[in-house]
Amino acid sequence: MPLHGLIIKAASTVVTGAVGVAAYNGARRIVARAPLREAAVTATEWGLRGARKAEEGAESARLKMADVMAEARERLGEEVSPPGVADTGHGHAH
Repeated sequence: MPLHGLIIKAASTVVTGAVGVAAYNGARRIVARAPLREAAVTATEWGLRGARKAEEGAESARLKMADVMAEARERLGEEVSPPGVADTGHGHAH
C-alpha cells in the first residue's frame, strides 16, 4: 500500500508539472505574438497628442483671460501694455 500512495503522489506531481509547463509555453507564445512595442508606441503617441491638445487649450484660455484683463483695465482708464511686454511695476527707472 505505501508504494501505491507514492505512485499516486508522483503521478499527480507529474501532471501538475505538465500543466504548468503547458501554461508557461502558451503564455510565452501569446506574448511573442503580441505586438507589445507597437502598442507601446501607439499609447505614447496618443499621450503626446493629448498633451499637445491640453497645451493648446491652456494657451487659448490664457490669451482669452489676458484679453478680458486688458479690456477691464481699459474701462478703468489704466494704460494697457501691448501683449508680450512685461509690466515692471516698481515705479522707477534703472
